[in-house]
Amino acid sequence: MLAPMEQREVVKRVIGILTEAREMQRLLEADLEREDLDAGAGAVTALLNETMPHIAIPDDFSVEEVVAVVGREVGGAVEQLVSAFTLAFTMLAQVHDSGQTDVSSADVLQDLALRVEGGGPDEGEEPLL
Repeated sequence: MLAPMEQREVVKRVIGILTEAREMQRLLEADLEREDLDAGAGAVTALLNETMPHIAIPDDFSVEEVVAVVGREVGGAVEQLVSAFTLAFTMLAQVHDSGQTDVSSADVLQDLALRVEGGGPDEGEEPLL
């Protein structure tokens, strides 16, 4: 069984997915006829495969027992993913709502990645995770 992915790693992977999606959007805007772009499903599928636990369900479990086991085992992984996407969204939304036109979404995601990679906030900053 795979060990649970660290939250910082999940956040970095989410940043990668969002960055890739932004780049695909930019390329499509430049050429609407492009057909060579991957929709990013590979990165999302890989992240899901790495974060979701593998669950062994005994044959004699009732439906209720299966639901309980799956909810308990998958719930933490889903929470981890939602938390990472929420963090990225919140940071992007804060910059957008502040009206800062000199800061791009790429800048925000890069800053988040650097802060996550650094292991924590700088002095006076709010914790990320």
